[in-house]
Amino acid sequence: MLSLSPARQKFWQVAHTPDSKMSIDHLIEGTLAIAWEEYPRMDLGYYREMLDRMVSDLQPRLAQINYPLKIVQEINQYLFVEQGFIGNDNDYYDPRNSFINDVLERRLGIPLSLSIIYMAIGDRLKFPIEGISFPGHFIVRPQHPDIEIFIDPYNKGEILFPEDCAAKLAQLYGREVPLQKEYLQPVGVRRILDRLLTNLKLIYLRRREPTKALAAIERSLMLNPDVPTQWRDRGLICYQLDRHTEARIDLENYLQQLPYADDTQIIKQLIAEMGEPI
Repeated sequence: MLSLSPARQKFWQVAHTPDSKMSIDHLIEGTLAIAWEEYPRMDLGYYREMLDRMVSDLQPRLAQINYPLKIVQEINQYLFVEQGFIGNDNDYYDPRNSFINDVLERRLGIPLSLSIIYMAIGDRLKFPIEGISFPGHFIVRPQHPDIEIFIDPYNKGEILFPEDCAAKLAQLYGREVPLQKEYLQPVGVRRILDRLLTNLKLIYLRRREPTKALAAIERSLMLNPDVPTQWRDRGLICYQLDRHTEARIDLENYLQQLPYADDTQIIKQLIAEMGEPI
């Protein structure tokens, strides 16, 4: 723990919070810790205050509104019309779309990061919003008994009913896909942070930045240490970086957990190529 950077220590503290005690505040602190590792000189308080200022702007506008759909419309007007938040269609795989400080400053993001901001605003307004890990996308839903809608922050707060979600699923996959009940179930803070880190891992692998991909995997393992494929991926990157001792440990751990995986022979061959540990 003492050897970790301040950003990594902060993320470790969030990751080791019991699920039952994780809140939207933990989600924001976790995303700030992820961004802090990328930007070591970042002022975390500045971005907390930026969120608080948005809430302060909205509070008087919502004070006399009792209808939940009207509250959603007012939040959408503020975030997507007045503040200009929008999905980054032009450069979807820019890693800055996943760092909350960049999203707040640039007003550009991906479905997940824009949803996190939407959830943070709703939580501070006492209008709780839960995240929905929709296949290939991410949306949110108000936790209100009088309103059964979904919201797509990537598309300027588009309001969706279940049938709209089915149409969006077909649009994402280019074909008709049955809308399963689990596609619209809320997910917790741990799952959201892990999805954010998985996005970063894939982006950095695509950009051939293995060291940064490795950092994303390491934090994912803090959240969920029992995911064999993450041990495998960490081992493969360590192998690529000529960190063979670490690679061997991770790859052997992977084989112990999944001895009959499809890639077992390939992993065994890599371990053999590294030779005996020194």
